[in-house]
Amino acid sequence: MSRSHVRCVGAFGRLLISVLASLLSSLVAVAQRVPIDQAHSTVAIKVYKSGLFSALAHDHTIQAPIVSGNIDTEAKYVELSFNASEMKVLDPGTSDSERQQIDATMKGPKVLDVAQFPAIAFSSSAVTTSADHIQVTGTLKLHGVSRLLTVPVAWREGKYTSTVTLKQTDFGITPVKIAGGTVRVKDEIVIEFIIVPESPTTAPVH
Repeated sequence: MSRSHVRCVGAFGRLLISVLASLLSSLVAVAQRVPIDQAHSTVAIKVYKSGLFSALAHDHTIQAPIVSGNIDTEAKYVELSFNASEMKVLDPGTSDSERQQIDATMKGPKVLDVAQFPAIAFSSSAVTTSADHIQVTGTLKLHGVSRLLTVPVAWREGKYTSTVTLKQTDFGITPVKIAGGTVRVKDEIVIEFIIVPESPTTAPVH
């Protein structure tokens, strides 16, 4: 075999190894990064009333469908994204017209201002564990404001669950007031997560 043939075979071998390595790396990345099951994952936001005549008003429950999300157990990374315009007022016991009015106020310029800030996103920067609990630290971008927060997470029966309290004012949102302030929405809101990975065998992020 001539030297030129040897060089050609060697070059071909290196190319083949490079291609195989790239393919293997891609397969590993796909295996590690698991999409979130949007159909079975839920995010509910609880908004509570306060004020002198708060007994005349009612609390609100908001559904926030997940547009996309991934969990990477190897890299210890979680990302979630939402469309603010797709959030829905549930409020059982209220009329359709009341829900429509609340929905319009929520999405309007006084609260979420979805026309200017259509996207809501969370991406983690650190994940730590203690016993059966997980602490996920990351950045939440809401209403054009990005803030770092730490979320306590539990892993049970193939689901990640969490409850976290946020202040609207931390994200530049002024709580709604009506009737001269005698009825108003509390600054603190409660967010309840149930996140289900598409793969039922996905191990917890830790």
